[in-house]
Amino acid sequence: MSKSIKLVAMLGFVAAVSACGQQEEEEVVVVQPPVTTEPVYTGKYK
Repeated sequence: MSKSIKLVAMLGFVAAVSACGQQEEEEVVVVQPPVTTEPVYTGKYK
C-alpha cells in the first residue's frame, strides 16, 4: 500500500510541475509614434 501512495503522490507532483512549466509569458510590444524631423532653416530666399 505504501508503494501505491508514493506512486500517486509522484504522479501528482509530476502533473503539477508539468502544468506550471507550460505557462508562457506574454510578449508585450510597445509601438512608439515615429519621430519627425524639424524643418531646417536654409535662409530667407532659399
